[in-house]
Amino acid sequence: MKPTYRTVAVEDAVGMVLPHDMTEIIPDRRKGPAFKKGHVVRPEDIQRLKSMGKNRIYVLDIAEDQLHEDQAALEMAPAFAGSGIEYDLNPSEGKITLRAVHDGLLIVDRDALTGINMLGDVMMATLHTDTPVKAGDVVAGLRAIPLVVEKSVVDTAADIARKAGGVIHVAPWQVTSAAIVVTGQEVYEGRVKDAFAPVISKKLKKFGIDICHSTVAPDNIEAIRDSILAGISKGADMVICTGGMSVDPDDITRTAIAEAGAEDVVYGSPVLPGAMFLAAYIKGSIPVLGIPACGMYYKTTIFDIILPMVLSGIKVTREKIASLGHGGLCLNCSKCRYPVCPFGKG
Repeated sequence: MKPTYRTVAVEDAVGMVLPHDMTEIIPDRRKGPAFKKGHVVRPEDIQRLKSMGKNRIYVLDIAEDQLHEDQAALEMAPAFAGSGIEYDLNPSEGKITLRAVHDGLLIVDRDALTGINMLGDVMMATLHTDTPVKAGDVVAGLRAIPLVVEKSVVDTAADIARKAGGVIHVAPWQVTSAAIVVTGQEVYEGRVKDAFAPVISKKLKKFGIDICHSTVAPDNIEAIRDSILAGISKGADMVICTGGMSVDPDDITRTAIAEAGAEDVVYGSPVLPGAMFLAAYIKGSIPVLGIPACGMYYKTTIFDIILPMVLSGIKVTREKIASLGHGGLCLNCSKCRYPVCPFGKG
């Protein structure tokens, strides 16, 4: 059903909707819209309208089964916004902006988002899922597309969102401390300067992670195993092991991780750089990440994609890793702009 238009005396227009912009001309000062399309006429608007020569104006009649764009947005927002999301209470032209309440990882239910956008008269646009965000960051926008939208469409959109538990969420960081275990006989003996720990430390500190244990272990299964367990005993919420992740016989870090009690081990990824990445869990909940040599040479690798997920408590599974193949090719740009690039945005 299309909305109907009629002409009414300006005094009788309070509460009605303007179907078009109303231009005000003040000689030598300004010419522009005094009232925007979709504006709901208020008592205080009457004198200004009359000063513009508007004794009678066109208004929009909205049926009981229809909603003004602003009201439609207000009815959708609570259903669309999941945990960790806040939104404006004053929509503009049917649009509401959604922001992160706290630092964390943005999680988007892409199926729900697609279902809503298939409806046609309402929409929602978000940042990519698995994007790290800070408190106050804009993460999405929603709106009714026409000035007047059928209430049934809004109800359907809200129902899709509610069944999903919200379309977007911000999962707070759950990991606060980490241990770093650098492996390699040549580093342990001081023949080669450790280049891994500074790189990993910098990336962890960006998220406010305390490094409670950092050590270099020789190419010895028991030594690496004991270093991992030492980090956990010192309170590490996660352990990062570097080096020794290839298939060469003397690369034993994977074996040492298993010896430390790791379960749910996922080795290998469809991401470049990062094909020999490893993820596992000790005691069921303490993530252990194995970083191959690429983590030392490349500015951005699979570690940068996985780290925020781990920090927010997302379980790294084989399925999760496999899904990273789409968008998992780093272009090795001369000037890295990650995360403002396609890498990891599958």
